Amino acid sequence: MTDGGRRQPRAFIGSFTAAGGLGVLTAAVDEDSGALTVLSASDGVPDPSYLALSSDGDTLYAVRETAEGAVAAYRVTGAKPELAGPPVPVGGSGPTHLSLFDGHVLTANYGSGSVTAVPLRGDGSLAAAPSDVFTHTGSGPHSPRQQSPHAHQVQPDPSGRWAVSVDLGTDSVRVCTLNGGAFALHREIALRPGSGPRHLAFHPRGEHAYVLNELAPTVTVCRWDAADGALRPFGETPVLPGSPDGDAFPSGIVVSPDGRFVWTAVRGQDVLSVLALDGEELRLVATVPCGGVWPRAIALHPSGRHLYAANERSGDVTWFAVDPATGMLRKGGSLDVPAASCVIFG
Repeated sequence: MTDGGRRQPRAFIGSFTAAGGLGVLTAAVDEDSGALTVLSASDGVPDPSYLALSSDGDTLYAVRETAEGAVAAYRVTGAKPELAGPPVPVGGSGPTHLSLFDGHVLTANYGSGSVTAVPLRGDGSLAAAPSDVFTHTGSGPHSPRQQSPHAHQVQPDPSGRWAVSVDLGTDSVRVCTLNGGAFALHREIALRPGSGPRHLAFHPRGEHAYVLNELAPTVTVCRWDAADGALRPFGETPVLPGSPDGDAFPSGIVVSPDGRFVWTAVRGQDVLSVLALDGEELRLVATVPCGGVWPRAIALHPSGRHLYAANERSGDVTWFAVDPATGMLRKGGSLDVPAASCVIFG
């Protein structure tokens, strides 16, 4: 999919096939308006709820968020995503996130509370089996959500030296190395008991990180020392004004490319929170309706001009124009996507 030798701007959308989703969707992106137009869909893997793209943009990776979790690779150089071999079991259940690190695909397996490394072959396809599965240990005070570990996200830090995993069940973040495909725990950082950390986003300068807490609608602000692999929490900021009326389960977090703003999604309240950064201080500016119901994930276009919410229960992806001066969001439109779960760009 090229235009005069230049690859057309694309979005890839994951969805839950068990809830009526179409699998992995490819969409064209209008970079001026932010609008999405579906180009194709592939239902070759059940419940591809989270996606990641290779650095060259030719291979897409998806978790299979099922009891027997797996990861799949798709070639995305043609008109629609095509599987590049069979899905590879990850030795864990319910993988909810994946990323690329040191020649491997890493998955965070929520159900089994573990992280998995699957080696990549030279052509970007997956090896036949994981090189390692690292099982978290511990629990938290919230019943029943924290009776055991629940790894929810794993990603490299900005320096590319560390694999960082966020565990909702143990109220902690783990920092690991991956030596020869094997995880080695470097440090575990405890967060406030009962907070239920879900996802982490790094500041573009790489010196701070922001941990979104699902069980307490807050963001924990941390300093990040890449040389030492150390995460140091020092503050917590609410993502809602006052006490919420009803459910409030934060889900996704992104930071602006210029490092001035942070946005989060909150399911139940069905809002996007706009937060501003002033030095190390993070403060809530406003909340904006997400345009649908149950925003499972949010994504920022690489230009920083548009933000997208994958609204799982209303079955849509809604896009917003970003005010570069204030970080405020203005709804632009939406695309029907049954059981939408994530959006990435490439």
